Amino acid sequence: MKRIAVLTSGGDGPGLNPCIRAVVRCGLKAGVEVFGVQWGYAGLIDNDMGSLDSRAVSGILGKGGTILGTARCPEFLELQVRRQAIRHMNQRGINGLIVIGGNGSLAGALALHEMGFPTIGVPGSIDNDINGTDLAVGVDTTLNTILDAIDRIKDTASSHQRAFLVEVMGRDCGYLALQSGLAGGAELILVPEREGPTLESIAEEVLDAYMRGKSHCIIVIAEGWKPGTKAVQEYLLSRREELGFDVRVTVLGHVQRGGRPSVFDRTLGTRMGAMAVEALLSGESGKMVALRGNGLELFPLAEAVKQLKPLDSMLLELAEIMD
Repeated sequence: MKRIAVLTSGGDGPGLNPCIRAVVRCGLKAGVEVFGVQWGYAGLIDNDMGSLDSRAVSGILGKGGTILGTARCPEFLELQVRRQAIRHMNQRGINGLIVIGGNGSLAGALALHEMGFPTIGVPGSIDNDINGTDLAVGVDTTLNTILDAIDRIKDTASSHQRAFLVEVMGRDCGYLALQSGLAGGAELILVPEREGPTLESIAEEVLDAYMRGKSHCIIVIAEGWKPGTKAVQEYLLSRREELGFDVRVTVLGHVQRGGRPSVFDRTLGTRMGAMAVEALLSGESGKMVALRGNGLELFPLAEAVKQLKPLDSMLLELAEIMD
């Protein structure tokens, strides 16, 4: 291969820039020209890409987000659109592609591979819902951002003797809620993978915390949990006098995606980016770089996108014991 390209797709998160940096510098070291694709798959469709040198990725190691930009691109599901993307890369002499992103992005990478274009994926998703890898790029920083918020909320909750509902990201996966709630000492953690509890039983948990003499009650809720944060808030407020605690809601939202990547995410992004280049140049395709234990290995994209990564049932049980 003489030329390869890299893109970031889907939701952003900390650690993407270290991964881009590693792809560019490892590619250049191997004598390969590296192209950066702007705005994810949309950049392939619009032929919006350019050559990157070492200087172009200088100083980005500690920056959040992605210098290449990212976007959702549902039209990439169409065969003719993917053909156009491959045509644009072939016109530029690009022989391989590295895709950094979540499940939808990796499904796009798999589709390109199945059309005969060499593609390697890197898991970049703060939800940590990608099957086959212990952690994705961006998860560690996001968890620390959430935990810092929970610790701060607990301070003010204790000062005013309040119950706080803290909503975190996780439309289909409760990993962030589970891990941050466990580490933050939450009284209750609500995730979409587990049905219940009922609104009445949630109220009983709040009452129990009050009766035990606690100065606060923290409930961490994944955004995808049903019936949702607002329903819990309204129900608890309707029983405020008997529960003892006043109720407040904090929705962390997109603050979870931003910020300087942690040491772990900088290192993981760098390692995964470097291995993606090595895999592509050695003739691999249709695979994802995965963290398994302390090491990296290649994992089939077809398996990675087949299903969402399940939550650790032992951690769920531990969280119930720790409340």
